[in-house]
Amino acid sequence: MDASATPARRVARETPDRYGAFPRLTQAQLGELSAHGERRRTHDGEVLFREGEPFQEFLALLGGTVEILHGYGGPDERAVAVHGPGRFLGELGLLEGRTAFETAVVRESGEILAVPVARQRELVARDPVLGDLVLRAHLGRRSLLIGLGVGLRVLGSRHSPRTLRLREFAARNRLPHRWIDLERDKEAEALLRRFGIRPEQTPVVIWRGQQVLRNPTPAELARLVGLPAPGRRPAVHDLVVIGAGPAGLAASVHGASDGLTTVTADAVATGGQAALSSRVEDHLGFPSGISGRELAERCVLQAHGFGARLTVPAEATALEAGDDHCTVTFADGSHSRARAVVLAPGVHYRRLDVPGIGRFEGGSVFYAATVHEAGRYGPHPVAVVGGGDCAGQAALLLAGHSPLVRLVVRGDDLDRHMSRYLVDQVRRHPRIEVLLDSEIRAVAGTDALETVTVENTVTGACHEATARALFVLIGARPRTRWLRGVVGLDEGGFVLTGPAAEAAADADVWAPLGRGPMLLETTLPGVFAAGDVRSGSVKRVAAAAGEGAMAIRLVHEHRAQEGNLVRSSDQGEGQPVPGRPSSWR
Repeated sequence: MDASATPARRVARETPDRYGAFPRLTQAQLGELSAHGERRRTHDGEVLFREGEPFQEFLALLGGTVEILHGYGGPDERAVAVHGPGRFLGELGLLEGRTAFETAVVRESGEILAVPVARQRELVARDPVLGDLVLRAHLGRRSLLIGLGVGLRVLGSRHSPRTLRLREFAARNRLPHRWIDLERDKEAEALLRRFGIRPEQTPVVIWRGQQVLRNPTPAELARLVGLPAPGRRPAVHDLVVIGAGPAGLAASVHGASDGLTTVTADAVATGGQAALSSRVEDHLGFPSGISGRELAERCVLQAHGFGARLTVPAEATALEAGDDHCTVTFADGSHSRARAVVLAPGVHYRRLDVPGIGRFEGGSVFYAATVHEAGRYGPHPVAVVGGGDCAGQAALLLAGHSPLVRLVVRGDDLDRHMSRYLVDQVRRHPRIEVLLDSEIRAVAGTDALETVTVENTVTGACHEATARALFVLIGARPRTRWLRGVVGLDEGGFVLTGPAAEAAADADVWAPLGRGPMLLETTLPGVFAAGDVRSGSVKRVAAAAGEGAMAIRLVHEHRAQEGNLVRSSDQGEGQPVPGRPSSWR
């Protein structure tokens, strides 16, 4: 905490808890936390934590009032919330050991209960009621920050691929930020002058009104805000997981919980495509549904709790098999060696082949729909292309903000590729217009998208429709270009496993093992594939998670045959690893 004080000012009323983001702890919960923390007096103007610094403590208010501010002390200072006794402070970054996106300032003297972050995480994991309360509140607060447009400022051209890459990285990792369009926003010129930035140095990221990154990579942005970017790794791991979607996260949770030294790397963000789903309603155990982002955050916290190390962004670029381990090379030149590898890198979005669409990409043509875009284009009609679950979920999300969403579907029936529960919701929604047997033939606009031309492929009739944004969700291709010539792939580039892998495998490689590839094993021994990247997989969240868990069981079987599990760095030679089944020690 910072003992520096600011002049007293009139205290605003406590922010009401309309969205479950500002709950109040019960006396029993405060009593439980008191046994693991300390009470401290607070005074007016005291700074409890500061924007841009990592969270150190979980703070619950026992008395007094605290104001949450963005841009504290600067020209853009803005009040976010006011909290009173019984409430707790912080947001998602606290649970994940990351940087704060806001500053907490005492406005009325009182008392706080301070619990070290590590201890608080243990309590949250042990108490499901408290854990659910804190997690939902922190997720809600992060969503509110994103909606307010606070946090980072990304300044760049809508026509720049580098700007698009940074914006996608920030959105996929749910980093509160605001994009400032170099060509259209009046604020852009003033910021360029203020920080002495030349247009060719863009895109830039401005943090806390003073830190400036010129043309940064996603990895540099990750380090700025405390994301777990790649770092030094031990010589050999038990397990490396490539991809942090549902399959990769499930493999991480089950591998780490079994005591395997586990490193998980993803090129963009945790959660995969599932994290972009506004609501997953067919996942076992969630009868009222759950947002893809919340599901992913729960899995990330679970993996961290078991000791898995998740690194983002870390793009795998090569895989090489050795005698008793595999080496994964990443885009930054670093390497990880492991006794077993689970491949779950997911898929790339397919682009729409329409003349001139490239100049709108990133500015008003998108290949995913998040709350950022939904809020920005809320007052205007938009269009969605696609007939699968992702397209249906995007249409429903956007319809919550836009007056009209046109869903352009190439096929003649929504039921063909979309889940029934989504079909029913889409058809019932008054602001969604479904155009079957239809394709986008042209896009038009001056600086941004204004209209799309839609053709009915049965009648040949074309009409122009107003659309300020276009969301393209027409399937994907596997992220396996870096695996060509290394493991067996099918004609579509998906990874072969099990019997299909055995038919394509080198018999000499498998002969010493006296077996062929197991169900999820590739043409390389000890290298497994799970989720959407696997040939023949069921493209569902629950199926991917199941495959990730199954892959760990098969890893154990493979390692039992090899007999060479590596120990954690803090384990002595010859000592069993806690949590591993005795048969694998």
